Amino acid sequence: MATAAQWIEGARPRTLPNAIAPVLAGTGAAASIDGAVWWKAVLCLLLSLALIIGVNFANDYSDGIRGTDDERVGPLRLVGSKLATPAAVRNAAIGCLTVGAAIGLVLVFTSAWWLLLVGAACLAGAWFYTGGRNPYGYSGFGEIAVFVFFGLVAVLGTEFVQAGRVEWAGLACAIAVGSFSSAVLVTNNLRDIPTDTESGKTTLAVRLGDTRSRTLHLVLIAVPFVATLALVARTPFALAGLIALPLAFKANEPVRTGKNGPGLIPALAGTGLALLVWSIATGLALGLG
Repeated sequence: MATAAQWIEGARPRTLPNAIAPVLAGTGAAASIDGAVWWKAVLCLLLSLALIIGVNFANDYSDGIRGTDDERVGPLRLVGSKLATPAAVRNAAIGCLTVGAAIGLVLVFTSAWWLLLVGAACLAGAWFYTGGRNPYGYSGFGEIAVFVFFGLVAVLGTEFVQAGRVEWAGLACAIAVGSFSSAVLVTNNLRDIPTDTESGKTTLAVRLGDTRSRTLHLVLIAVPFVATLALVARTPFALAGLIALPLAFKANEPVRTGKNGPGLIPALAGTGLALLVWSIATGLALGLG
């Protein structure tokens, strides 16, 4: 039986910046057009947290029953390490996704009916990333999905449910957050190239190979700072986003210096930290501007 601490570790708390950041950025974008609504922002945050934890447990379950996690370098996996039964982890995933769906329905009923379709796509994306007969995460589409769901959908959805519309500053934030989030996954998959190749999991990193995956990480963490310069057109306070630049540079250090395996774990945490700091600084800047 897994302990409470192991369940928490299995939920992969280091990925939580990927859930918090889009809500901060989207709320800042809504505030910049005088549309921020605090209780909807809170619901968006709870929804995002429920979905990412649900995704993490769903990945744990699906990868575990396939044997993909039999040899792990990174964070604890409950099924792969046999600390919890597949059924228990599957039920945890379903429970988290159900909570997210319930919160999403509140936002649908107070915003727009068509968000129900967006929510259904998010749930399907969460489950079929590594679940089902043909998981798209095993075909190299994981980074695209992360960019779409934790970047475009999460940021623009947060802005829309509060302000009733989206505009270019929100889109710039969405691209930035999506790029950071995709960079986190690129790092994870770069670390796992040897084991994923052996298990038949064809991630984007497996397709690109080691060198090009490292280049992709650099490009992805540079994009948010291009967005920062663009956001100056909305408010000069947006330059506050550059405070995350040293963190992004440090996060890329293990990647550009050729680290492998456990040596890439600091890049995961560092990229997530840069994402969170950028989103806090930019969200506040847009709200104040």
